[in-house]
Amino acid sequence: MKGVFLGSVGFLAISAGMAAAEYRLHVLHINDFHSRIEAINAFDSTCSAEDAAENKCFGGVARVATKIRELRDSLTAAGENVIVLDAGDQFQGSLMYTTYKGAVEAEMMEKIGFDAMAVGNHEFDDGPEGFSAFLDKITFPVISGNIDVSQSNVLAGRVQNHVVLEVGGEKIGIISALAMDTPETSSPGESVIFQDDIDSLKADVAALEAEGVTKIIALTHLGLPRDLAVAAAVPGIDAVVGGHSHTYLSATDPDRHGPYPTWVTRAEGDLVPVVQAYAYSKYLGHLELTFDDAGKLIYAGGNTIVLDGSVTPDPEIEARVKELAGPIEELKARVVAETAAEIDGSRETCRAVECAMGNLVAEAMLDRVADQGVTIAIANGGGLRASIDAGPVTMGEVLTVLPFQNTLSTFEVTGEVIVAALENGVSQVEEGAGRFPQVAGLKYTFDPAAPSGSRVSEVMVKAGEDWVPIDPATVYLAVTNNYVRGGGDGYAMFRDAANAYDFGPDLADVTAEYLAKMQPYTPFTDGRITRK
Repeated sequence: MKGVFLGSVGFLAISAGMAAAEYRLHVLHINDFHSRIEAINAFDSTCSAEDAAENKCFGGVARVATKIRELRDSLTAAGENVIVLDAGDQFQGSLMYTTYKGAVEAEMMEKIGFDAMAVGNHEFDDGPEGFSAFLDKITFPVISGNIDVSQSNVLAGRVQNHVVLEVGGEKIGIISALAMDTPETSSPGESVIFQDDIDSLKADVAALEAEGVTKIIALTHLGLPRDLAVAAAVPGIDAVVGGHSHTYLSATDPDRHGPYPTWVTRAEGDLVPVVQAYAYSKYLGHLELTFDDAGKLIYAGGNTIVLDGSVTPDPEIEARVKELAGPIEELKARVVAETAAEIDGSRETCRAVECAMGNLVAEAMLDRVADQGVTIAIANGGGLRASIDAGPVTMGEVLTVLPFQNTLSTFEVTGEVIVAALENGVSQVEEGAGRFPQVAGLKYTFDPAAPSGSRVSEVMVKAGEDWVPIDPATVYLAVTNNYVRGGGDGYAMFRDAANAYDFGPDLADVTAEYLAKMQPYTPFTDGRITRK
């Protein structure tokens, strides 16, 4: 493992065989699991029987269990200190969640033995009630310092600001914060009140330090850019273990998004390691921290570990997963169409530029309601959760791409509102936000370097066979999903749209039927979105 010694004391101590006064902690961590209870393929969707037979699968909860147990047991046997953390978003992303609504995730986390979990935004996808049902089934703490749940009749007293873990005779403080745009990206409801993340983390550090806790880890669901800001702004944090942005950090892989750990220098000169382990159970993070006898961090290193075919799934958990999969296997296995090539639905593409999956879903929506006079479709990139590989397409694959049970929503808005919606959609493109607009019946150009709110230009709409500039005063019929139409992902301008109907068919069914109609489907991009 690669790491950084934060001073000569750390170098001398560790090179000589760690001094008795020093304390070493191993942090095993995952984030953004997104209900990948079953193993996944190279495209982050459920692994097929054929790929499984060729040992081409990754992740799945049985592999996560194996690797955590293997590392925890070997490190503990060697006298080391170990904690297991989850940085949020266990919910949403597969038929396991659609069918069992968090009960399976709770069961598996209990079996594995997590020590703490951060609240992720998707934990609120079925409202506070859905999150509460998950909390009923677990025994480890789930924390978030910048949400006030005291006014919720189902969550009050159940989500703490922080927790202190006793490990090897030392106190480890775990603090947390949740992305402040969660009311736009999920459904926490009005009873969950959000506070500034950095302010709340500073307050929690102060509270722990007042209790004499000197070793503090921020377990966050904010995304890497915000984690870097937190590390720089909050004195007293020794390390940040994050999630939300699905960032792949590695100490060794040249295809990484950044180094593991990524280092931040605070104003007072302290170095703070920040880590994240991609998503979907493909990797396990292993962060190693060494503290001196005053509780100051003097070394940090580690890496992400790929959970590929070399990791044998835990047999007991694998058998339980197969049992749980039984009732939904027939639906998942049903072939609905064929595609001539991979349909790219990757997060990196669909939240930044035109992507093949965005075109598919937007065209499918528009095709379904074109006979109603609808001419514009907008699909949020964050609603697309996986790619689909070439060849036969199963309903299970479509549902992995579109797991949210969103329905088609038609409405009337002016061209001015459409442009405002596009501005919202590209307003956080540098953060990889899910609001990025994939479109049909529409073309636009945007400049990510321009100020937010003035990034969009050259908006064109279809008029017969021609493309013409959008008219701000003209009323257009549009289609999206009910989540976006209701103001999700910042699309508040659609909330008061005229003649809105939010109860159309399920978006996954619409997409599957369009694929069947167009098969063999040929994925494409055609320049409808231009990024300057």
